[in-house]
Amino acid sequence: MARLEVTNGADDAAAAGDDDGDASGDDDVADDPAGAPSAAAKKKKKKKKKKKTGGGGGGGGGAAGSGAAGQTAPPSVPVSKLFNGTYPEGEIQRYKDDNLWRETNEEKRELERLERNMYNEVRQCAEVHREVRKYIADWVKPGMKLIDVCETLENSVRQLIEERGLEAGIAFPTGCSQNHIAAHWTPNGGDTTVIDADDVIKFDFGTQINGRIIDCAFTKTFNAKYDPLLDAVREATECGIAESGIDVRLCDIGEAIEEVMESHEIELNGKTYQVKCCRNLNGHSIAPYQIHAGKSVPIVRGGETTRMEEGEFYAIETFGSTGKGYVREDLECSHYMKNYDVGHVPLRLPKAKQLLGVIDRNFGTLAFCRRFLDRIGETKYLMALKNLCDNGIVQPYPPLVDVKGSYVAQYEHTIMLRPTCKEVLTRGDDY
Repeated sequence: MARLEVTNGADDAAAAGDDDGDASGDDDVADDPAGAPSAAAKKKKKKKKKKKTGGGGGGGGGAAGSGAAGQTAPPSVPVSKLFNGTYPEGEIQRYKDDNLWRETNEEKRELERLERNMYNEVRQCAEVHREVRKYIADWVKPGMKLIDVCETLENSVRQLIEERGLEAGIAFPTGCSQNHIAAHWTPNGGDTTVIDADDVIKFDFGTQINGRIIDCAFTKTFNAKYDPLLDAVREATECGIAESGIDVRLCDIGEAIEEVMESHEIELNGKTYQVKCCRNLNGHSIAPYQIHAGKSVPIVRGGETTRMEEGEFYAIETFGSTGKGYVREDLECSHYMKNYDVGHVPLRLPKAKQLLGVIDRNFGTLAFCRRFLDRIGETKYLMALKNLCDNGIVQPYPPLVDVKGSYVAQYEHTIMLRPTCKEVLTRGDDY
């Protein structure tokens, strides 16, 4: 689930002038306050060869597979019934240089032994994600309604993880943002949006057990012309994962991601676009029942000098765009989340008090959407929901969009900085 970075007025001004549908936005790269170099200064451009197969989640294999033998289609068999209580480890990556000693240090190994039950829970979450996304990526087709796709995906998650209220279930609403919409779009009840053969759709969904959240996303396309865009974003995400580690500065990760992402180009309809990082979107740290735990992982140079620490979880996600590379809030809101640190706020509206109780019992501080409220039988709640937002108890997360006519792709993995190594929890055969 994307984190929107709050930026200054100079960024807003740089992003404001191009809503005319032009998908290039080259003019404002040179003046980017986040430090992106101008097109003229970029020397390391290259065109990636198109793959022979269509888009939508290719890439390197990992330690874990993309599904388990005995699973149904759509997935409905709980993963607890397919594994003997121990779930597959993610991809293991070694730390670099000064942290290599951790691999054989007995104290660090003991710390991991103490956490093995928690590790097994997050690996169970990751296995659910792998099996559901593998089915969705193979099954989804043009002509389907996005609301039907989301409900199929979410029902599969509920069954595979054996949903148990706040103890286990969906971590946040399924993002299925199309084309220039980068993140935080899911259909509200009654939405009739249909998938088009030329769509670029970001599927971003999460699972959780005891508040331990897995956050992972991929991009689905049905036309091979978008493959260079997907290649760029996938490669940039892999770069971010490779650069991550204990004591690594967040700003250094962002600089490396930007260099990789913006070395790519894509040709669409006879015009060549440099793939740009969406500079005000970030990866983020994850804590129990807190999808955005306070640290941001930038995807351009110039971010925080804060360092990653042992034991932390991170969603490493990158967004590449053929547009301006800057997103803004637009369209009807569907995503909401109770503020993690909110204290007692007196409410005068009885319906708002009642709705807050529903949110506390069903979602806690996990993100939810209007469809989730519909599903549990809530009706006529929009005024109460607005009241909770106005009082700062609930935060709305409207869709984040680049300029119309552009295309945005996303790839994301959850990593765990173990005492001895880095584990890419959500790695699969697909990406």
